[in-house]
Amino acid sequence: MNFKIVIDPGHGGNDSGVSGNGLVEKEYSLLISNYIKERLDALGIPNIITRNTDRTLSDDERVGIIQSSYGNDRNVIVLSNHLNKGGESGLEIVYPLRDNDRLASLIADQIELAGYPVNKYYQLRDPSNTTKDYYPIIRDTPNYKTVLVSYGYVDNSSDANRMKNNYLDYAEAVVRAIAMYTGYQYVPIGTDYYVVEKGDSLYKIASNFGISVDALKKANNLTSNLLNIGQVLIIPGTTGGSPMDPSIPPSPSNTYVVKSGDSLYKIAGNYGVTVDALKNVNNLTNNLLSIGQILVIPNGSSTPSQTYSVQAGDTLYKIANSYGITVDALKSFNNLTSNNLSIGQILRIPASTSRTYTVKSGDTLYRIAANYGVSVDSLKRANNLTGNNLSIGQVLVIP
Repeated sequence: MNFKIVIDPGHGGNDSGVSGNGLVEKEYSLLISNYIKERLDALGIPNIITRNTDRTLSDDERVGIIQSSYGNDRNVIVLSNHLNKGGESGLEIVYPLRDNDRLASLIADQIELAGYPVNKYYQLRDPSNTTKDYYPIIRDTPNYKTVLVSYGYVDNSSDANRMKNNYLDYAEAVVRAIAMYTGYQYVPIGTDYYVVEKGDSLYKIASNFGISVDALKKANNLTSNLLNIGQVLIIPGTTGGSPMDPSIPPSPSNTYVVKSGDSLYKIAGNYGVTVDALKNVNNLTNNLLSIGQILVIPNGSSTPSQTYSVQAGDTLYKIANSYGITVDALKSFNNLTSNNLSIGQILRIPASTSRTYTVKSGDTLYRIAANYGVSVDSLKRANNLTGNNLSIGQVLVIP
């Protein structure tokens, strides 16, 4: 497993890309890319991202970032994330003239298995020179396995609505495909897992989690007791994370109706609560949801502590990023159905609460961040962390 991944959010900064139906390409390509990076980090798959903020990058700068990180290593996958415009519908994947369609078809299969339409995966030639690829990110990375994924057409209202509601599901499907292609173990969201460290044994790990060695081996399809440092193990029969303050009572008036594409992680993130807190107040014993199911949202999750007056040049993404929240959370708090803003419009900003979490055996930054609906980067910034290593008993501030 020597593959390395480059995540490339299309456009950015002065280059907004395509827009329509309340979607701006540079914003959603970054949201998808940042999510994929956090998931790959959690799965132990080596990766870099060409931009993790809203900044302008030329085609040459993107290629330079990739080459300075990975040189001419041929076991590099470049994933360039985009949106489309032009009156069609469905997701599209473009792969190089120099390569086969294995990775592109795998991504398409996983997205369709998640319930979303894929229009096509194909090769696209430059009309001025048909021996070359059309897109610079593919053409100028000849040593790499580069794919360009367009997650829908912004000028198609059905595509736009699917994008707004389900972009994390698209991203998760891509993560699954990458794990399958590269041979890394895929661990679904909501599953407890442990990354093997130096000195670990199956007996030691099983004892730490209060399970048997046989149960651990069965959950991971292991036929021997051999482990590799960095190997990801699924921990059976446990639940992850730490709930919020149990003294906060649920409010029956604050409810949410589950719709297609929802997950506990997505809903918890939108309301700024933990997955465990959401499960606790609804007496859920697993992560399965049904369309139309009514969930009680823990009290205090949607009470604004401040307001913001929209200024010229503002976007929902820019405002949400400045307050360390998601675009979906900001829209939910303000009952917005699109990304359009008016100068002088007053937005309610979700209250931030001071929370702490004590690290326990098996925890990772990604797992803690996911349970609290925050990003790994914001968690690291709040705690002045420069790496991903944690110590049992360490107290983390939750932003």
